[in-house]
Parts: sequence; structure tokens; C-alpha cells
Amino acid sequence: MLQVNFRGSTGYGKEFLDAGNKQWGKDMQNDITDGVNWLIEEGTVDADRVAIYGASYGGYAALAGLAFTPDVYAAGISYVGPSNIFTLLDSLPPYWESERNMFYERVGDPEKDKELLTAISPLFHIDQMKAPLFVVQGANDPRVKQAESDQIVEALRERGVDVPYMLKTNEGHGFANVENQLDLYRAIEKFLNRHLMK
Repeated sequence: MLQVNFRGSTGYGKEFLDAGNKQWGKDMQNDITDGVNWLIEEGTVDADRVAIYGASYGGYAALAGLAFTPDVYAAGISYVGPSNIFTLLDSLPPYWESERNMFYERVGDPEKDKELLTAISPLFHIDQMKAPLFVVQGANDPRVKQAESDQIVEALRERGVDVPYMLKTNEGHGFANVENQLDLYRAIEKFLNRHLMK
């Protein structure tokens, strides 16, 4: 497993953090793709059997990976991942209101950066997605609302794409209930076996 410390990650200084400003789906995603390509070049992984999986921003990165680099991944799993940056920013929880301007600086302003946010929202690029996608969501998520997952699942299903969707009504931003965690990881194992074990 590879987990990339892409630009915009914390813990590497302010310059590295700021290098991720307005780079969702762009250079931050390119860093992840570069990591995958490095593993392929090293002979560590089979280029035809790479999956992308993440939660929260990582869930977004999984969606972005399938939408913006469709030839890189054989499958993707988005766990509480935003699909539409406009609706994500429009539904920030009240306890993040004081940080709204920081979100606009880091991700983009829905008014001033409309073109950018359209370009980086996977929901608007589902026609480019080719790999199977598994979507996971907690119905009570206050940060990445259920609508983020509903939107992309509905849009793909309208195109005739079969998208497994695990929605747990008693969960929030990540599954806390052990039974739900076991259910999730059993489902992930089956999904990956189906799409990677070729």
C-alpha cells in the first residue's frame, strides 16, 4: 500500500502546505499519480491492477483519480468523499464557519473560482470514469453530507453504471460501529477481489 504525502499535507512546513492551495484535483492529485507511476516503474505493482481508496479528502482523491486519470486505476473506493466542491462548501458544518475563508483559500471560492471548482469536481466529469467504483457513506456525516455520495451514485447509475453503495444510517464521518466496520471491510475485500484478481 502506498500513502502519498502530497503537497498540501500538514507536518512538512508552511511552504509545503501552501503548495496545495487550489490544487485539489490538480497538483495534489498529480502527486498521487506520480507515486503510483513510481511503484509501477519499480516493478512493485501490476499496472493493470491498481486501486485507489481513501476517506474524506482521500475519498475525493479516489473519485478524482477515476475521473481525471481513468487509465491509471482498475477500481476505486470513495469513503465519505466529496464529489461536488460547490455543494461541499455550501454545506460546511456550523463549527467550521469560522474557517470558511481558509477553505476558499485552500480549495477555491465558489464565486471567484467557479471555473476551477467545476474543473475539479468529479461529479461533472463522470463521463470520463471507466473503472468500477464503490461508494461508502454515513447518513449522519456533518462534514461530507450524504448528498455528496448520493449525487455521484445517482449520476453514474443514470448512465447505466452499476455502483455498489454502502450507506449506513447510524454512522457519521467514518464508521464507528464495529459491526459496520466489519461489513465495510468484507465488502471492500469482495469488491477488490472481483475487480483486481484477474
